[in-house]
Amino acid sequence: MLNVKLDYSMSQEIVDNMESMKEKTIEAKNILMSGTGKGNDYIGWIDLPINIDQEELSRIKKAADKIRSESNILVVVGVGGSYLGSRAGIEFLIHEFDEMKVIFIGNTLSTDALASVIRRLEGNDWSINVISKSGTTLEPAIAFRVLKKELEKKYGEEASSRIYATTDKHKGALKTMADDLEYETFVIPDNVGGRFSVLSAVGLLPIAVSGGDIEQLLVGARDMREACVNNDFDENIAMQYAAARHIMMNHDKSIEVLCTYEPATRTLGAWWKQLFGESEGKNHRGLFPVTLSYTTDLHSLGQYIQDGKRIMFETVLVVEQSNDTIVIEEDECNLDGLNYLSGKTLDFVNTCALEGTMNAHIDGGTPNIRVIVPKKDEYYLGCLFYFFEFACGISGYMLGVNPFNQPGVESYKHNMFALLGKPGFEAEGEALRKRL
Repeated sequence: MLNVKLDYSMSQEIVDNMESMKEKTIEAKNILMSGTGKGNDYIGWIDLPINIDQEELSRIKKAADKIRSESNILVVVGVGGSYLGSRAGIEFLIHEFDEMKVIFIGNTLSTDALASVIRRLEGNDWSINVISKSGTTLEPAIAFRVLKKELEKKYGEEASSRIYATTDKHKGALKTMADDLEYETFVIPDNVGGRFSVLSAVGLLPIAVSGGDIEQLLVGARDMREACVNNDFDENIAMQYAAARHIMMNHDKSIEVLCTYEPATRTLGAWWKQLFGESEGKNHRGLFPVTLSYTTDLHSLGQYIQDGKRIMFETVLVVEQSNDTIVIEEDECNLDGLNYLSGKTLDFVNTCALEGTMNAHIDGGTPNIRVIVPKKDEYYLGCLFYFFEFACGISGYMLGVNPFNQPGVESYKHNMFALLGKPGFEAEGEALRKRL
């Protein structure tokens, strides 16, 4: 049952201006749903939960079972949207998992990071899930090249049966290699960009390998889609969240801080950060997305949030129930002075920290929004993925940008290729080296 809530009642600026933002939000949603906006060739994610290929879903589950039966480690090779969603999902659900390990690489150019993965694989049976639409993105392509050699050294001709490629359906270097070497392949839909791909095979296979129930994940996404697509503004939390963000921008807030009180949600924050940052950071517009993990970061950045420049607001991701219970017991010596907490649960203490911090920050001039889910499970993970995606699509169109491209990313890639000596970039490389 869908029970995800949005609470902005303690932020008076949002309460006072929500009605005036209604028309603009409705207009942006209509652009999104009609497919008339910029980037409309990449809105396949809207219907992904209801249109997912059932044959491929069955193959994903079978592949996950096979990986689990013959390996105790799956290495996921990908960068950005090709790994953040699945990693976020796995960490969100980690309490449910057994000894099957999923590790991630291809998201960095660090020698030490890749070498540490290779060392970790020693003495283990392992498989690879390489995720790339093109197969030529530098970070995952290098990692895959190195790990493929390691896999072939260990398993010989059997290595190909341990490699699973999630890539374009028809074209690209990785698709060509997969066909030639007979890797099992899964599809990144043509009309779904990387940061919106978590509900495709991109996210579903690694989550399934880790023991997550991907059917329930999709049920949650479908239920949230139904609410986002069909509910009117007054009952549509995705529309209201998009509206609240723009009200904050209109009140001179330039930074949105997604803060969590559960370590298991930290990588969900990293996924959220890419989703909004890459979708909206164009034409010198957009909120700067930041993620903080409380109460940890209260001991490092709490002072600034409370008393620094008034340029931010907080979106607090609240998980109402923990999966376990820890009760603080009385101590005879009471040297730490904590006996006043005797008999109380750690959940109670964490909730008091959340509520106390939120009120302090509001009083200090940092508005707060709360996104609330009852618990950490597959259903609510699917809800959260879809909620943030839908809100992001609306928010991008409200901002007047194309939410589904990322032209700025190409600038650093161009320079990097030039300095690396990639054929065709010789002149640019020479010019850049003169600047160094």
